[in-house]
Amino acid sequence: MDSDLDRSRTTLEGHENKGFVGENPSIPGQFRWSTVIENGVPVHSDGTRDRRHSRGGDSAVTKTVTDSSTTSLENGEDDSGKGRDQWGKGIEFLMSCIAMSVGLGNVWRFPFIALENGGGAFVIPYIIVLLLVGKPVYYMEMIIGQFSSRGSVKVYDCAPAMRGVGYGQLFSVTSLITYYSSLMALIGSYMYNSFKDPLPWAHCRAEWGPDCVNASAKQLILTNDSEVDATNRISSSELYFKRVVLKEIDSIHDGIGLPDWQLTLFLCLSWSMVLLILIRGVRSAGKASYFLALFPYVVMGILLVRACTLPGAINGIIYFLKPQWDKILDPSVWYAAVTQCFFSLSICFGNIVMYSSYNKFRHNVQRDANIVTTIDTLTSLLAGCTIFGILGHLAHVVGSTDVGSVVKSGAGLAFISYPEAIAKFDFLPQAFSVLFFFMLFVLGIGSNVAMTSCVMTVIRDQFPKVKNWHAATGIAICGVALGSVYVTPGGQYILTLVDHFGASFIALVLAIAELITIGWIYGVDRLCKDVEFMLGTRPSLYWRLCWKWFTPLLMAAILIYNLVSLEPLTYQGYVYPNIAYDIGWLIAAVGLLQLPIWGTIAVLKQDGKNWTEKLLNAFRPSQDWGPIDSNLHQEYKKFINEDC
Repeated sequence: MDSDLDRSRTTLEGHENKGFVGENPSIPGQFRWSTVIENGVPVHSDGTRDRRHSRGGDSAVTKTVTDSSTTSLENGEDDSGKGRDQWGKGIEFLMSCIAMSVGLGNVWRFPFIALENGGGAFVIPYIIVLLLVGKPVYYMEMIIGQFSSRGSVKVYDCAPAMRGVGYGQLFSVTSLITYYSSLMALIGSYMYNSFKDPLPWAHCRAEWGPDCVNASAKQLILTNDSEVDATNRISSSELYFKRVVLKEIDSIHDGIGLPDWQLTLFLCLSWSMVLLILIRGVRSAGKASYFLALFPYVVMGILLVRACTLPGAINGIIYFLKPQWDKILDPSVWYAAVTQCFFSLSICFGNIVMYSSYNKFRHNVQRDANIVTTIDTLTSLLAGCTIFGILGHLAHVVGSTDVGSVVKSGAGLAFISYPEAIAKFDFLPQAFSVLFFFMLFVLGIGSNVAMTSCVMTVIRDQFPKVKNWHAATGIAICGVALGSVYVTPGGQYILTLVDHFGASFIALVLAIAELITIGWIYGVDRLCKDVEFMLGTRPSLYWRLCWKWFTPLLMAAILIYNLVSLEPLTYQGYVYPNIAYDIGWLIAAVGLLQLPIWGTIAVLKQDGKNWTEKLLNAFRPSQDWGPIDSNLHQEYKKFINEDC
């Protein structure tokens, strides 16, 4: 028994100034393998003892044991984060971030947000917002995720009283997931029907009445040699979307109806794809990221080449890029720029924190943050030129000089305007339709995988015994059940309501709370020290000013503008009943109340002689905050203490 006690091993974690410490001062960027102490002698991982050490009991300083291939650690190949999934390669993380950030918003939302807010002039505030909000927040979330190897909830161990931010963002992401998959079901339905010849939305049906106009028509309808007012006519593509695909009802006063069986099948298909990709967690998601990130660019390239060869395409591109300088000082334009950048990059939803938490500790996240945010912006511009090239051709074939007159924004953009433009193609419209909707489906899957992974990570962080496929299967089943609400005849009404109250409004408030937590409570100085320890370099003045001042102030201004200009929510002119608004505000309250609820819980759990001490401790990093690897954690504690 005494022999066993004598040979008991003591690790570094939690034992300052005892046993093994470095002979050299702590060097940020250098990783040292775990070494245990046996009878006061360092023991290597192969069982051999290191006799080269000074004696002196607890204060003994021993020789640092380093791996022979230190250079591999500079490339991010360390063993930090043992027991937690990691990306197979750094490129998989980058591709996954691209697949997450480059999504449906780039292809159909950005072009028309830009058009409605000054065309080419919109790009100027958008780029400024990207530099002051997009890049700094993206980089900040990558830092705290990779540094702590924690998901979007546990990452707030840096300030336990603010853990409600993580739970609120989790609720917001869950709200997004419930309806995002229903959009995938609509896209899947169109992709399936794109194989039919002729395209089912290209021609009118008898039951649609005399006001229907064939989407494939290449000239304006004339009556008595005079042009018919466009407001009296409805395109077959619009009627197909509303009456055949959605089976949409005029109001929800009498209920939303039952789920459509065809859309329900495509809903199950979309969740099945997400489940297959996430069956092994980030390991399988990383392999799928190559296809999810790269394939959409192949299709966009094909569509761009095709668009540029169509008559009238150049007019559409000019219409998209032509600045309307009178709008550049309009506050609504800047608000649109912030919201577009915010949702396009998926910042402040927890997804970026989650993905980066699976990185190796020394991975260069600053490089990846710059790459992803730049690619996202270029993709939006590329998609805008492609789409407006096609719509310019659409205006040409119907004889209109106003490209904007052939456009329907919102959901109608992807499911009405684009299909109508494709229906007018002379050469293989089915092929281009299949490619277009398959591209949208892949973009949607990439974003949905990221959001679902975020929820999975929180579950597995809280319950480590839960396996990846258990969590993924449970989320998929719940996703199908909740998503079936959106494939009913009144589903679009519910989608608009949940998107406004459960995603947009909550996300904006929680984003400000996140920026205050990291930039002020945890502190920019402490964050910079973390970066210096992790990457060996200190963030520049640009990053520090954005994290502490520019970004939170700009986001606060946007929130104030949003509240001042708040108007009753409507869907295509339909005013919701009061019960719908009550439900909407209840959804928002559930997300926002996470802040005081978890803040109170954190204070109650803190050690302290009085309530003031408990309160102060709740806003300080927890005892185990820092790198998850025990050796790195010990070095980090020394680094912070020495720096102080």
